[in-house]
Amino acid sequence: MYLNNKGFAISTVLYSLLIMATLILFLLVGNLSFERRTTSNFVNDIKDELNAFASVFGNSKSEGKSLAEALLTNVGDKGSYYDDGTDTFITGEDPNNYIWYSGKLWRAVSINNAEKTIKMVTQWSMAIISYSSGDSNFQNSYLKQWLNDTSVDGFLGNLRNPESFLKMDSTWNLETFSGSLNNINKPNNENTDVSAVGLLNAYEYKESFTGTDYTNGYLNNKTYWWTLSPSRNSSVINIHDDGNIYSSNQDDLRGIRPVVNLKTDIEFVSGDGTVNNPYRLKDDNDTDLNGTLLNTRYSGEYIKIGEDNENLYRIISHENGSGTKVTSAEPLKRNGKFVYNDFGNNAIFSSTNKIGTFLNGEYLLDFIGEGYSNLIEENTTWYLGRVADGANYRLAKYIDNTSNTVTTYVTTAKVGLPRLGELMSGQTNNKNNNITFWMLTPCDSSTVYLAERPGHSIAFYATMTGTIGVKPTFNLKSNVIITSGDGTKQNPFTLSVQ
Repeated sequence: MYLNNKGFAISTVLYSLLIMATLILFLLVGNLSFERRTTSNFVNDIKDELNAFASVFGNSKSEGKSLAEALLTNVGDKGSYYDDGTDTFITGEDPNNYIWYSGKLWRAVSINNAEKTIKMVTQWSMAIISYSSGDSNFQNSYLKQWLNDTSVDGFLGNLRNPESFLKMDSTWNLETFSGSLNNINKPNNENTDVSAVGLLNAYEYKESFTGTDYTNGYLNNKTYWWTLSPSRNSSVINIHDDGNIYSSNQDDLRGIRPVVNLKTDIEFVSGDGTVNNPYRLKDDNDTDLNGTLLNTRYSGEYIKIGEDNENLYRIISHENGSGTKVTSAEPLKRNGKFVYNDFGNNAIFSSTNKIGTFLNGEYLLDFIGEGYSNLIEENTTWYLGRVADGANYRLAKYIDNTSNTVTTYVTTAKVGLPRLGELMSGQTNNKNNNITFWMLTPCDSSTVYLAERPGHSIAFYATMTGTIGVKPTFNLKSNVIITSGDGTKQNPFTLSVQ
């Protein structure tokens, strides 16, 4: 074989590199022999290094991934997409679009094509109120007031760092719709409202079940809940338990499923969007909370307290300023069956009427137990303001619709019930797994409100006779701390006293 000068030089370099590599290999083997390492140890060391490397790179992938990108690429076999030119809607029967944020489970509904903001709605209703006293315009409704209230009573006021997570100047389309779902088309932007929190409109609901039908669409949770869309007869469109739309009077009571828009740059740190493994948002994924005061946590987070293992509780708010008000996540159960109770002989709740006696006696002994009862405030103030049919929900606590002067109609007790319009007072399961339960708000001298019918987020007032479900509610003391858990339904907080 003949080589020119250039080929000879290249060959010489290559042979030199090969010799150097061989020498380095012998040195490494000699060093391993010197340290009396076995081949097995050497291989295990390499494995450990590779696992550490993979762990670092695996974490970096989830830590830095855009939530919008994940939602647009992974909706699973039971989900799909529909792009209307402005927004890409997540559609189907059960897409992978679950998100856990601020103590609540949400469903992503759409991603804005230009801004990549994410519109999401709570999986369940957070409360039950009338739409308004007679106005079908969302801007003048009780609902807008309730959703955007930044006080201790309001939905927005109980969200975690909303300015960091939410588009606070979201635009909500208020166009009037009429007819059936099949006749609803994409609305124009002639009638809008700007606020941080809103509701879905009828068009957005329709697009969510593109490719299936309203009965099987993922937003049909088999309860009653409001949209923000007026209908042409001056009533308001709401969804019923069959998934279809109906027009209701403004003074009817329906569930509230709040809607927000997540900011463009929101990232997630874990999860795959399924119901048991929802996306967890960066900076809302606390894991090591042992020793943390419970009164620093957020509305909706789950708690386990008491000696029974059946009933979980959820944070309502920090209404008294120092403690943590909680209510049972669902109506009370014993041995797998719902507990039923009468209200009493009149519409005024107290620790000595029939339901108050049960809550402050048998319930504390059998469900909470002496070991946990000392975590609960002895004398909570319960507001008993009357709310007439169609009146503002705020009258359950305050003397009028706008002031912060509380009603003089009050009582004190260790354990009570949710009031009308209070956070976490909506139905949180479908009609096959729920029952009607009492509230403590009177409508008049002889009737009291209740969350009516299995799974229906709807409220009626009724006479106090008849037995229905109970949602025990109480304030935990200011020195209660978290001992384990992350506040999700799968891993609720456990508690002790500091």
